[in-house]
Parts: sequence; C-alpha cells; structure tokens
Amino acid sequence: MGAQWKAKHKDLAANAKGRLFGKLAKDIMIAARHGADPAANSHLRLVIEQARKVSMPKETLERAIKKGAGLTGEAVNFEHAMYEGFAPHRVPVMVECLTDNVNRAASEMRVLFRKGQLGTSGSVSWDFDHLGMIEAEPALAGADAETAAIEAGAQDFEAAEDGATVFLTDPTDLDLVSRALPAQGFTVLSAKLGYRPKNPVDTANLSAEQLEEVEAFLAALDASEDVQHVYAGLQG
Repeated sequence: MGAQWKAKHKDLAANAKGRLFGKLAKDIMIAARHGADPAANSHLRLVIEQARKVSMPKETLERAIKKGAGLTGEAVNFEHAMYEGFAPHRVPVMVECLTDNVNRAASEMRVLFRKGQLGTSGSVSWDFDHLGMIEAEPALAGADAETAAIEAGAQDFEAAEDGATVFLTDPTDLDLVSRALPAQGFTVLSAKLGYRPKNPVDTANLSAEQLEEVEAFLAALDASEDVQHVYAGLQG
C-alpha cells in the first residue's frame, strides 16, 4: 500500500474528500506562516501542488494562504504531534497530527488505538524511514525514471499508480529534487515529507477478515479531525 495508507474503496475515498481538503488547508496555513508568496516559500509551493492535484477549490486554497500568513486577522494555533503503535495483527502505524488542542488529540488517539496498541515514542518509528516523496509522471516520450533519479539527486524511486513514479529523497533535498525533475522530462504531481516502512507486513499473509479489521482501524484514524497523515507498514 505504499508509505501512506489511503482508502482503497471509491465510496470511502469520496466521503473523505472534504476531510482531505481540511487537512490540506491546515498544511497550507502552517506553510504560509513563512510567507504568502509560493515563489519565495518552497514549503508553501509544494503543498499548493498537492492541493491542485486533488482539485482543491481555488477560493479554499487562497483563504487558507491568507489565514496562515496572518492577512485575515485570524489566529492559527496548530501544534504538531506524532503517535505510533500497532493496528490489529501487529501492523506498525505512525500517525501525524496537526491540532489546536493537544489534550483532545491525545485522548482520541488513546480511544482509537484500543483496537490496536498505542506505543511510546520510538516504539515503531525505528521501523520507518523519514523521506521526501515526490510523485511525478513522464512529460516527454522516453523519459527514464532511473536516469531522472540519478540526475536530479534522488536516493531511489519506485513505480506508482497510473504510470507515475515516486522519487525518494533525503528530507532536506525535497525541494531541490522537485525543482530538478522537470528538466529530466517529468512533471511533478506532488511533493511532501513522509514515512516509508522498512519491513512492511505482506497483505498476502493476512486473511480477508484480518485485512478488513486493519482497514477499518486505519479508516477510523484517518477520519479523526486532528489526524493529518496515517502511515501503515503494509505491502501489497
């Protein structure tokens, strides 16, 4: 399933559209704290690319930029928090939260993890790599992912859906590689920091019922107001 768990079924994905825009708006507001001009704010530029990829309404995007940059007079007080543990059947999970109420988020994580196991800091993160992840698609005929990765300075690459490629980078090289890929014949679709499992659990080793339990657990996490991203150690 890759580094970041995503709802597989179309009905779940459709119901999550509004939540996705809400999560992206938070990311945009945080990034815009360092300036509302994406040309001078690489973090903001990359988040805007993600928002455009999923067709976030222009007015929603612009409102989030202005709010984050302090141009509306509204306060933006989000704090970052990471939680880690296990989904049912010992599937490792990392949960990234962005919340305006840390106590509320912590309480909700304790409740949600009752069907799994909430771990302490470091109990699961050792089994994930923190990486820059750039999803791009060929813009030119004959564009080669391996050559592009080498020339742009990516650490590695892997195939993604619909003929796209995910280029993996050191976190500090995310913007640099993202800027270099177009010259190698690739159009960048999204660029972000994330977590990739080192030893993912093969879904072939789970029964249909067990996999359904894991999916339900991950969906409940993703539905939380304070959760930005859910990274699950699943493969296949």
